[in-house]
Amino acid sequence: MTKVRFSEAVTILLVMIAILGTAVIKFGVSPEMPVLLVIALVILWAKLRRASWDDIHAGIIDGINTAIIPIFIFILIGILIAVWIQAGIIPALMVVGFKMISIKFFVPSVFIVCALVGVSIGSAFTTISTVGIALFGMGLTMQINPALVAGAVVSGAIFGDKTSPLSDSTNLASAIAGADLFEHIKNLMWTTIPAFVISLVLFFLLGQAHHRPDFSRIQTTTAILAHHFSITWWAALPVVLMFLCAWIKMPAIPTLFTNIFVTIVMIFVQKPTTSLSDLAALIQDGFVAHTHNAAVDALLTRGGIASMMGTVSLIITTLALGGLLMQFDVIQIAMEPLIARLKTPGSLITCTILAGIGVNLFVGEQYLSVILPGKAFKLAFDRIGLSPLALGRALEDGGSVINYLVPWGVAASFAASTLNVSVLHFLPFTFFSLLSPVFSILSGWTKIGLKWQDTKKTV
Repeated sequence: MTKVRFSEAVTILLVMIAILGTAVIKFGVSPEMPVLLVIALVILWAKLRRASWDDIHAGIIDGINTAIIPIFIFILIGILIAVWIQAGIIPALMVVGFKMISIKFFVPSVFIVCALVGVSIGSAFTTISTVGIALFGMGLTMQINPALVAGAVVSGAIFGDKTSPLSDSTNLASAIAGADLFEHIKNLMWTTIPAFVISLVLFFLLGQAHHRPDFSRIQTTTAILAHHFSITWWAALPVVLMFLCAWIKMPAIPTLFTNIFVTIVMIFVQKPTTSLSDLAALIQDGFVAHTHNAAVDALLTRGGIASMMGTVSLIITTLALGGLLMQFDVIQIAMEPLIARLKTPGSLITCTILAGIGVNLFVGEQYLSVILPGKAFKLAFDRIGLSPLALGRALEDGGSVINYLVPWGVAASFAASTLNVSVLHFLPFTFFSLLSPVFSILSGWTKIGLKWQDTKKTV
């Protein structure tokens, strides 16, 4: 197969985004179908260009290989959600939350709590699927706009993930840029703190606008949770264990396995008559609530391996597409002429961020949105004398945080399926992700907060 031309690469990407955007945004179809259509068209194009089936298969395999660990983690998170509800962990968090969190300042409190938990454990996915579900349930009980609460949960989780030294995406961005991890996190604050503060103000204002709590509904929900679940201080054990595992830097897979095992032991202690078949059904199909209250049942019926299969299928298809695009150098060739023309910090950082957003749109994978622009733009940053810290921040602000806004993105799909709110609904309220690239671009053009290779000092 001959080398792909620039015009050809750009045409492929434009057709892709037109198909995906039209199908998902205009017609509201599930992302898997248009992604599969695009894969079929890319394979057809490759065969017309005389690519071998071995090359096509290699691209698909290489793309999917990057998701094996995340897929396994998502399956374990599905199990964790189910056993946490069965053991009363999430119901207990909701009951305690109703007593401790000010209803008047609920929405900004959600943002802050998720941010603190995210910083502590270094995983937005775990934050969303544990305390995020509990806080989201509280918001539904208070009859606050579900999209607003979901936006606060996701924004806080992203902030925590972005600023935690335990975060995979933060470690990846610093490694790709060639920057020290803690210097990288420190340098992120130039854009992260303004985005956090403005997000907090917006959540406060919108929270006040949506403040119409029904106290009788809250009391009814609390009574139902207390009646059907074991609301005790023992419910804090898995939560404390999760923080402990993060503190000793235990990887995600053993952390989740340990927490699932401890929670299952709690289930058998609470209800010794639980059979292995009941446990197997819980793990496979998730928790099914029977509280005789439709709202509470809808809130707590979730989790299980089956609940993650939609996310898993989307991961496999989007990464197969990404693998094909990389196998035939489509994205790389589309970026080459642009990179050669970048001469100023403002233009370079803007294009790096746009490239990260573009990879998210074209591939839908968080890690690749950091890796591809990082490798492509690294020499350009060196050429004009910018520090690797400047590159690392641009990769975070345009790559990892944006994946939560793309309907066919892995992170966005996970958040949507976990909270049962569509990406397009919570996207306008995910202020932290929307603001981060804006402040990063402003930093590039104003040179405020930029670091250079020679002095290593902020301008």
